[in-house]
Amino acid sequence: MKKTENKLKESLISLGLSDKEASVYLALLELGRSTVSKISRKADVNRATGYVILDSLVNMGLAHISGKEPKQEYTAESPDNLVRLLRERKTKAETALVTAEALALELKSIQKKEDRPQVKFYEGIEGMKQVYEDTLTSSETIRAYAAVEDVHSLFGNYFPTYYKRRAGKGISIRAIFPDTPASIERAKLDSEEARESVLVPKEKYEFHPEINIYDNKIMIASWREKLGIIIESKEIAEAMKTVFELSWIGAKHVARK
Repeated sequence: MKKTENKLKESLISLGLSDKEASVYLALLELGRSTVSKISRKADVNRATGYVILDSLVNMGLAHISGKEPKQEYTAESPDNLVRLLRERKTKAETALVTAEALALELKSIQKKEDRPQVKFYEGIEGMKQVYEDTLTSSETIRAYAAVEDVHSLFGNYFPTYYKRRAGKGISIRAIFPDTPASIERAKLDSEEARESVLVPKEKYEFHPEINIYDNKIMIASWREKLGIIIESKEIAEAMKTVFELSWIGAKHVARK
């Protein structure tokens, strides 16, 4: 296992992480949800350094923090975020992106899965991007309630690329939109963006936080509060999927022709 860890560490360093960042990230993947003390001990760094490195990983979108001292805990974000990080930095060649995608698969094999439900909060513009990036890990069709005006109001340039990347990954989406002018225009691109849309009368069914349901997750994006939430729970996700299917039937019934 040590040989495998060394190889993974070298790969992480080649993608731009420092030696200590790579060590702490690997420790975090293997431990799952854990404290600074345990993570630092496993990564063989002192506690003060552990705090600094973990904050760096949080800022890169590779780790998530929950709770407050003395019960503060950290968890690793999906290794798929390595690809997003490289894409945002735009400092690596296309071959590095391919390397990162392959590495992400290896890292997932050592990532400890949490048995208990998880709720993660993300704040600000970058946090909002992170919750949308997580939807690109979906292994099934995404079910969504969304108001198009909201998602384009803060950084509209992000979404055309996001839609193309989602479609490029073969991830389709079924969406219920209030029938605003922006939603009507977006729906015209359904085929191109791997989406099936239903438009409902906005004066009766207007809503603003976007909700995406996929795999065992529910993503909530509140653009007005600049807050993103990801709930990971198989039971809750299954219940929300059932509710969506009922909503889908009702939405088609009241949809404007």
